[in-house]
Amino acid sequence: MKKTYLSALALLGSAGTLMAQDVASRMAPSVKDDVTPVILRRSCASHDVLQAQLAADPGLAQRMAAIEAQTQRFVAARAAAQLRGGNNTGGSTGGSTSGTTSQLSGIVTIPVVVHVVYNTAAENIKDEQIQSQIDVLNEDFQKNNAERNNTYQYSNLSVATPVQFVLAQVIRKATKTRSWSTNDAVKSSKRGGDDALDASKYLNLWSCNLGNGLLGYAQFPGGAPATDGVVILYSAFGSRAKFPGGTYTTTYDLGRTATHEVGHWMNLRHIWGDDSGACTGSDQVLDTPNQGAENYGCPAVGKASCNNGGDMYMNYMDYTDDRCMFMFSQGQSDRMTAIFNTGGARSSFAAASGALRQTATSPALSFFPNPGREAVSLTLPAGADAAAYSVRVYDMRGYEMRQARYSGTGELNVAALPKGIYYISIGNGATTTRQRFEKE
Repeated sequence: MKKTYLSALALLGSAGTLMAQDVASRMAPSVKDDVTPVILRRSCASHDVLQAQLAADPGLAQRMAAIEAQTQRFVAARAAAQLRGGNNTGGSTGGSTSGTTSQLSGIVTIPVVVHVVYNTAAENIKDEQIQSQIDVLNEDFQKNNAERNNTYQYSNLSVATPVQFVLAQVIRKATKTRSWSTNDAVKSSKRGGDDALDASKYLNLWSCNLGNGLLGYAQFPGGAPATDGVVILYSAFGSRAKFPGGTYTTTYDLGRTATHEVGHWMNLRHIWGDDSGACTGSDQVLDTPNQGAENYGCPAVGKASCNNGGDMYMNYMDYTDDRCMFMFSQGQSDRMTAIFNTGGARSSFAAASGALRQTATSPALSFFPNPGREAVSLTLPAGADAAAYSVRVYDMRGYEMRQARYSGTGELNVAALPKGIYYISIGNGATTTRQRFEKE
């Protein structure tokens, strides 16, 4: 749920639920090396890993803020196209120059490298188990999963995403390390793991024996290339339904851990906003309901929090069991698509796939500040006549907000607007742009 918009830096630095908390309570008693781990409830450490990386890398917050800004511009451009009645899903990068740019117009193919880092025979999972995971990723991200025809509260919001996964290589690495933590040692050959392949060309997945009751963790866009990718507990890697002969952990044996973690790799946050149940966090997505905290197991139909009319607990970015998560929303799809568009953090995958098309762009029309309280100022092309532009404000339903008044001299008065999210349309008859705006 995209609640009151926070700046990207504030969002990244916000206090969140520690995904690895109380791990001892979620672990069964210690087991022998070749006995499959028993996980009592889902736990993802991606948010914790992000906080640690932000503390260790002063430049990461700035890189992620730029990624967030590009994402918001893309989402706003797509929404503006819908307001105009168009079907353009490519959006725009919101750049400041005119000329030619590229937009996503096809399916992005993501080559996957799987690093099987094993200490025991059970951890050295079979090729068929690995392929079953690739199959699950394709089904889930393309909305070809078996549950796609289920009738549930948010059926109308479930969509496919413009990505497909292909298995490029399996690398097997024996190690003396019996259990791995979230310190990324599994991604380093010098530390007993295996180095990532070129992160601009491959999605790196590591299958290993994760400790502390964790099922997996991912690195968000913007992090160091050497550690870019997703780590998954070997027994939560793949699908028992597709390949019964594998090694699996009961309840988390349908491949949805990878779907959840790859969602993070594509810039999705946990659906409840990592706010410890305070109803104040945000996943930066408009069409996912405000949710109080993570859900576990398979909640009863109608389970609700934060007066939301029903949690979207079947979303892949919640914490429910594998069999009970089975959808991405349109807003989540837009957010993931943004990172493959021109200027996006993972646009190299789209370029390699031939999924970008060249399009002509016009000089940028924008405004500042955003968010704003009293007034915003237009940024127009050099030499442009501010009086020649028409400026209108629309709410999220597409209704014009006549309380906002344009001076004709480059200033838009928004003082009378209620707090909320709007779209500002700026046009001169030849060029029009619509961008998202938050009134504080």
